[in-house]
Amino acid sequence: MKIINGTIINPELNKMYKADIEVKSPAGSKEEGLVIDASGLYIAPGMADTHVHFRDPGFTYKEDILTGARAAAKGGYTEIVLMANTNPKVDNLDTLSYVIEKGKDTGIHISTCANVTMGMKGEEIVPMEELKEHGAVGFTDDGVPIMDSSVCLEAMKRSAQLGVPISFHEENPSFIDNNGVNRGKASEYYGIGGSPREAEIDLIARDIELAKKASPRVVIQHISTKEGVELVRQAKKDGLDIHAEATPHHFSLTEDAVIKYGTNAKMNPPLRTEEDRMAVIEGLKDGTIDLIATDHAPHSAEEKAKSILDAPSGIIGLETCLSLAIKNLVNENHLTYPQLFNRLSLAPCELYGLKGGKIDDQLNLDLVIFDPDATWVVSEFESKSSNSPFTGEKLPGVIKYTICGGRIVYEG
Repeated sequence: MKIINGTIINPELNKMYKADIEVKSPAGSKEEGLVIDASGLYIAPGMADTHVHFRDPGFTYKEDILTGARAAAKGGYTEIVLMANTNPKVDNLDTLSYVIEKGKDTGIHISTCANVTMGMKGEEIVPMEELKEHGAVGFTDDGVPIMDSSVCLEAMKRSAQLGVPISFHEENPSFIDNNGVNRGKASEYYGIGGSPREAEIDLIARDIELAKKASPRVVIQHISTKEGVELVRQAKKDGLDIHAEATPHHFSLTEDAVIKYGTNAKMNPPLRTEEDRMAVIEGLKDGTIDLIATDHAPHSAEEKAKSILDAPSGIIGLETCLSLAIKNLVNENHLTYPQLFNRLSLAPCELYGLKGGKIDDQLNLDLVIFDPDATWVVSEFESKSSNSPFTGEKLPGVIKYTICGGRIVYEG
């Protein structure tokens, strides 16, 4: 397959340039010999999301690995790293193998983390060595903070020995009355206690101190506070191997959204203030936050129709991420396209040891081709779920092709 007349976004070289690309497609495939005219289009490494919930096994009425992968391909993703809070949990080889094997049938690259603790109970550490040997690319109890510092430290030490990331959901429940809604304007609107910023700040500070004793590769998940960003910034300056994720919703929205959209803008950690949103963007600009991850969290319409107290937290994000990043980061002159695809492709692939993220003669198998100027209205989703505050919004950036392994896995 040959792609001609397009503009290449090369995050590794931090450059954009006009060039034609040869893509090695499988022999005998429909893509072999195909020529795509990419005039007016941008060509970038396929995106990599290292924080995704496909709810499979156990909650497949919300999403499954096959539907989730279709949503990912539509969004321009070729690499997905799944979270482990399934049912059963990914704390054993059987569940790990199930996820990995089912992922092979999707057309994109599906990897998964395993849990840090058995049953996500925060007490007994999983057999990390065995799980890594059989394919786990990292460890996380995402969704549940690990409150026992000694367990957390021991897990950091083991992950450091294995050379894989360990990711933390940083919300101390002792600070929180009702999760998913920021304590402030939003919680006052609903007449509830909400989740204060101190819940995040407390555990980020604790885990940075623990990391000084173990030298692990730590990922602070879905960071939401200006103080949290500054803690990570200082930890990086101190030479710690600390990384942080920003979600599209945390760099696009504030707590005003949960007042406007209700449960479809309820998430953990919650949307916070404009000052926090801009601090997250500043963290993306200066590299303090090196990963953009969607925290794609599907829930059924029935679940999200419950009250603000009873509805689950989380929104879907795979199909809107690139457009939100173009709108709020590139078009607002916060990031260039090469910088954006560093956060969307190169850095996550490097952190998790994935093969993508680069434009290279030997690796041009996974690409996304998109029109940066065309617009679309968020409506129909490939995901089984539609819990998004962005439904009905007109966004820039239309994906034309997602190519994985030299095959077209999505064509818009």
